[in-house]
Amino acid sequence: MFSALINVSDVRETHPTDAPYILRLLPMTCMVDFSSVYNDAPPWDIGRPQKEFVQLEEAGEIVGSVLDVGCGTGENALFLAAKGHDVWGVDFTPSAIEKARYKATERKLDVTFLTRNALELRTLGTTFDTVIDSGLFHVLNDEERPQFVSSLASVLHRHGTYFMLCFSELEPGSYGPRRVTQSDIRNAFDRTWHINYIRPAQMESRRLIDDIHAWLSSISKE
Repeated sequence: MFSALINVSDVRETHPTDAPYILRLLPMTCMVDFSSVYNDAPPWDIGRPQKEFVQLEEAGEIVGSVLDVGCGTGENALFLAAKGHDVWGVDFTPSAIEKARYKATERKLDVTFLTRNALELRTLGTTFDTVIDSGLFHVLNDEERPQFVSSLASVLHRHGTYFMLCFSELEPGSYGPRRVTQSDIRNAFDRTWHINYIRPAQMESRRLIDDIHAWLSSISKE
């Protein structure tokens, strides 16, 4: 989820019949404690795995050990652990990780949940076959994107795959994080990476009736 890092702009989630739901955030470089957002369920915390990752698992695209970067309260990570994967989840928000650990205990699932900065994944000291990202990349600013790509490379096996779900520029309105184009993705992963595909997808939210226009990318480390 995009709780791991936060954007310089205000984030707005709106419901067609409600007044805007507004979260006023500090600059990205501030890396603030996002705990207060998790006093309630934030828009991206839908209480189940995102359907795009369910479909990837069913199609056999998610393989081996998995890192969920920006995991929030852990629904995607817990789903994959229930499917037999060795899963770690990291998020910058301690309260999100606390909730994820509680869910893991309650569901009797073995998942390693840690509080970590997504720009410093090398501190994990291990590598994975697969990395998933539900709503993290789209909060990174232009300076942070190469830092994240370098951080990602430090924890992904050679030929391992990164699956990224992010807001698309096709999503109308001004709520939520910055939109991402296919060119943005290709420019960020232009060296030592192979883009398997970037395809239209849907991201689910608690506060929107319709799903959000998104891109789902499959990107492998060469």
